[in-house]
Amino acid sequence: MNKVNRRDFIKTSALASGSLFIGFNWMGCKSDQAVVEVLKAMPKEWFTFDAYIKIGETGLITIFSQNPEIGQNIKTSMPMIVAEELDVDWKDVIVEQAPLNTDWYERQVAGGSQSIRQGWEILRNAGASVKQLLVETAAARWEADPSDCSVSKGIVSHKDGRSIGYGALAKEASQKEVPKDFTLKKPEDFTIIGKSKVNVDINDILSGQPLFGLDYKEEGMVYAVVVRPPAFGNTLESFDKTATEKINGVIDVVSFGDKIAIIAKNTWAAIKGKKALKTTWKKSAKFEDSTYHTKTLKEYLAKKSTSPRRVDGDIDKAFKAADDIIERTYEAPFLPHNCMEPMNFFANVTSEKVHLVGPIQTPKWTESRVADLLGRKLEDIDVHMTRMGGGFGRRLYGDFALEAAEISSKINKPVKVVFSREDDMLAGTYRPASAYRFKVGIKDGEITAYHLTEACFNGQMFPPMESNFPCGAIPNYRVDCHKIDSNITTGAWRAPYANFLAFAEQAFLDELSTHLQQDPIEFRLALLEKAQKNPVGEKYNYEVDKMKGVIELAVEKSNWKERKTNKGFCAYYSHNTYVAEVAEVEMVNNSPIVKKIYCAVDCGIVINPKAALNQIEGGILDGMGHAMYADFEFENGRSKSSNFHNYRHLRMVEAPEIEVHFVQSNNDPTGLGEPTLPPAGGAIANAIFAATQKRLYKQPFVKEIKVLG
Repeated sequence: MNKVNRRDFIKTSALASGSLFIGFNWMGCKSDQAVVEVLKAMPKEWFTFDAYIKIGETGLITIFSQNPEIGQNIKTSMPMIVAEELDVDWKDVIVEQAPLNTDWYERQVAGGSQSIRQGWEILRNAGASVKQLLVETAAARWEADPSDCSVSKGIVSHKDGRSIGYGALAKEASQKEVPKDFTLKKPEDFTIIGKSKVNVDINDILSGQPLFGLDYKEEGMVYAVVVRPPAFGNTLESFDKTATEKINGVIDVVSFGDKIAIIAKNTWAAIKGKKALKTTWKKSAKFEDSTYHTKTLKEYLAKKSTSPRRVDGDIDKAFKAADDIIERTYEAPFLPHNCMEPMNFFANVTSEKVHLVGPIQTPKWTESRVADLLGRKLEDIDVHMTRMGGGFGRRLYGDFALEAAEISSKINKPVKVVFSREDDMLAGTYRPASAYRFKVGIKDGEITAYHLTEACFNGQMFPPMESNFPCGAIPNYRVDCHKIDSNITTGAWRAPYANFLAFAEQAFLDELSTHLQQDPIEFRLALLEKAQKNPVGEKYNYEVDKMKGVIELAVEKSNWKERKTNKGFCAYYSHNTYVAEVAEVEMVNNSPIVKKIYCAVDCGIVINPKAALNQIEGGILDGMGHAMYADFEFENGRSKSSNFHNYRHLRMVEAPEIEVHFVQSNNDPTGLGEPTLPPAGGAIANAIFAATQKRLYKQPFVKEIKVLG
């Protein structure tokens, strides 16, 4: 899309008073007095420069945040990058959620800890190019050389003392082409990046303003609660809606595929109507249960793949020559996501347009899937993003959006589909159950063979495990992966593949170091040295110096060598970020209590330290809670857990002290939404060993060791 159309669209949207942009922010990050002052200076006219920036005649700046906001704070952090290079005062910035438009914005997706990493260069360029345009406009007005001008907090100054604000330049500058030649700031000159900024939506969140998908309403909207098959493998035979239609507030009952939608004036009526519905289901010839899952995983672990992920050297020969062989197996269950905001989506399907609003991590993919589902042109589909009450991968898939679109098309009304907690836990999308087998050959005190085998239901998402540490450090190295088909719906779950593999691998390495009578840290550093000096096979995906950097920082800050407490160590590289964690565990009544976790992180430049800490701490607590307590089993194709009364989570009183340290870096930023979760389980398991001399091989740990509560 060309620049004129882009500008016209954003100008039009501003006149719509936020109706187009769900989650419009009127200086939500500021104090009440600051808001008053800003509103006094609210521009009567805005001038648009590109897809990211518009400037008012009063000098206020609106910056559009392009990616979905799921609580990772990118709605604040991404505009900070633009504001830094634009060289404005953060107090003069208003943030708006950008519309879905992949012609303007690259990768409008929340997932894989990629938002900041992928947007870094683009966002910097957007701010710097507009800054250069404003400087050139001021210089032309003064008949001066732009190189004699400087900018600070939205004011262009000439070396002779003249100055002018962006607001006074905006109208003239907005009519010119944005220059292609501009200079980016050096990290040492940053004034916004690296300084903590409050979440731009915080006041609205705390005061309960309508920001989230569940808050969204339209005139004439009805609600839908969906009856889904009670077990994976069931199909719908028939239903009796007589009792449901008698419920006050129920409007209609419609079936679609193997599902039934209860349409009502409110969610409570719809829920009551769902309970009253009588259904008959055709049962599957084979229902899966947890006994089957465990047995099948172990069967596949005993096999070699016909297409191994990686083969270095000759492991068979190395195992034959080994003095000692150590083999261990680790297991983890399916897991639900349990976002605090239930799955929900709004849809209004008409002959002219398909209007969709809600919390979605993949708006573009959802747009195309709805178009295919309804047989509509892509340009007929209009998806708007709201703020999300958690995602963790669950909102990548948009099944709830497709349900809303299909129901609306059937009833010819605008409808909001709302899940209950039970709906999502019993018929949702789960982390796949998986298991790992490690087999190591030792010769003359050195590891000479390393064989990693994975078995996973429906396969892992994004599995680059074949290039993970310790590959490159061991001459004979093989990775096999087995995908096992399952009718249980699976998908990405926070830190895909790494969320369990990190615990398994790092617990195993810890056990190896004990077997070889080496310090766990020195053992890992020695392997890193070997990888650096003698890389073999295809290149590994980690940087040795960065891995060593976080290990050494965690060791220093945790006083590892003193070992006055029961400490466990884990280091892992995932989602382009390096993390090392040290857990301290105390035994109380023969039960482990996690007292403190030290965390060292190398994520490049830290955009917003406050937000970074939130993500790091949240990832650690998430990893700790699921590794220790998250027991999720299936029986006859159905989850045995339906809500938090029978699905154990980490409790507030169990949260340990967390101490975070960043490796100082001027490298481009990576991601923080996921990388601190994977090492938490490994660090805690290794600390539990230090306290009990008991190794753990299954998640959750409650299966193998007593835990209080």
